[in-house]
Amino acid sequence: MNKKISLYVLVGAVALTGCNKKMQDFAAEHFTTNPNPLEVVGDNVPGTVTANVPQKFFKKNAEVTVTPYLSYGMDNKATSQSYTFQGEKVKGNNPVINYKEGGTVTIPVNFVYTPEMMKSDLYLDFNVVQGKKVYTLPAVKVGEGVVATSTLADATTVTPSAAADKYQRVINEICDANLMFLINQANVRASELKKGTSVSNFNETVAEASKADNKEIEGIHVSSFASPEGGVKFNAKLSEKREHSTVNYLNKNLKKEKVDNYGDITSEFTAQDWDGFQKLVSESNIQDKDLILSVLSMYSDPEQREKEIRNLSSVFDQLAKEILPQLRYSRISASINTIGRSDEEIAAQYKADPTQLSIDELLYAATKTDNVNEKEDIYKTAVKQYPNDYRAYNNLGMAQYVKGNYNDAKANFEKAASLNPNSDEAKMNLGLIKMMNKDYNGAREAFGSAANAEGINEAMGVYYLRQGDYQTAAKAFGDSKSNNAALAQILNKDYSAAQSTLEAVKAPNATTYYMMAVVAARTNNEQAVYANLRKAAALDASIKDRAAIDKEFANYNVANL
Repeated sequence: MNKKISLYVLVGAVALTGCNKKMQDFAAEHFTTNPNPLEVVGDNVPGTVTANVPQKFFKKNAEVTVTPYLSYGMDNKATSQSYTFQGEKVKGNNPVINYKEGGTVTIPVNFVYTPEMMKSDLYLDFNVVQGKKVYTLPAVKVGEGVVATSTLADATTVTPSAAADKYQRVINEICDANLMFLINQANVRASELKKGTSVSNFNETVAEASKADNKEIEGIHVSSFASPEGGVKFNAKLSEKREHSTVNYLNKNLKKEKVDNYGDITSEFTAQDWDGFQKLVSESNIQDKDLILSVLSMYSDPEQREKEIRNLSSVFDQLAKEILPQLRYSRISASINTIGRSDEEIAAQYKADPTQLSIDELLYAATKTDNVNEKEDIYKTAVKQYPNDYRAYNNLGMAQYVKGNYNDAKANFEKAASLNPNSDEAKMNLGLIKMMNKDYNGAREAFGSAANAEGINEAMGVYYLRQGDYQTAAKAFGDSKSNNAALAQILNKDYSAAQSTLEAVKAPNATTYYMMAVVAARTNNEQAVYANLRKAAALDASIKDRAAIDKEFANYNVANL
């Protein structure tokens, strides 16, 4: 009897010991990380770790809390959110792992990226609560390194939007006058040439232009007309006579005024000015003008038109008095160019005395140099001389942004926006500042209200890159040939397009060649990897340090470029 009792006690003790036995250690082969290595998306390093728990592994009374963390640099550690799983006998609301069958659980991970994370290790910590016992299991390494290629997206390389100058070297103006004739006559009357008439003013303008050093008369044109009554044949001859008499008068007057630099006098005549007739009637207060206009729309033959309008006896007398006399004329037009300063003259004037330059000449002058320091000096001059023109502040901020002076650039963009709240250029440029400061909501709002700004597509492309939306970024860049555009193509795995874009970059820099090396690595072109990394390192020695820890080049010996 005592022997049986002892046997029962022994069996119970063994059973109790089995229930309280600690969980065995997890191993790396229990976990799969995706992606591995992790990749930067926007400002974060997201991913998932899938745990494949084997059969008869997870204790029924165990509760395991898993904490992912990245270990990097000198004792730096970034932790992700913890997740808890439990055995089937634990009372709780966490996902359950069956002891007999095992199971699969997914652990999301996410870290705020810092550059040191490129060289890092991903671990999982395990804290176990099993009955009254609380203990830890050894951490397990489940990943190595962070691919940071997406961080090559660079808002500082986006050229801010410039407010355009309105400078035109050649400004064309048309000076014209109407020489009126009496009914059925083609002679030029003295009353039409008196001082103060449109013809007299025309003559004075042409004479002054011929003597001015900065003006050029391209040519003079004469168009002669007859009013639409009296028959087409008769009016054709009449308007032709008016053409000849007007041209003869002009030739005599130009000779008298000693104007000989006017190019050519061209001329034409129109038998009946139905277009002018329709315009004058539609603008008049004639009671039956709608009836007259309907006749014009019903008949295209000029003889029929004249006949039908004459039949409108109630209004024809009014037409003959108010409308038809205005259609017996020759229009004289002179095309006159005003010639502004040449590029060389503007540059010389800026050195001698910039106060003599207009705001548009100053803004234009800045576009004629590629030296950003010279641009900044010119824009500072523009701000000083024209403190109420938003374009001067915006473009000064643009030059400062390119130089990396972001605080001053921001101040000038803000000043431009205060002077012109509707300026698309200032809105976009302030959006760039916001994006640099990781104020992505503010950047999105700024870009959304700057749809017509030059360079907005490039800015939006970088914004979408920073959001991890690579397809939309590629669409925003369109046909842009920039490092940022190529990066969008790389992240979309369109390597052929990325290579073409990088080869077309006008001023390739270290980043350009570094991206070419990334494309080469992803397409297994070993020779191009080394060649492009050497070019990049020649332009920026710090590239060597990045390449040495970049998982893009994990299969290449890039430590000694």
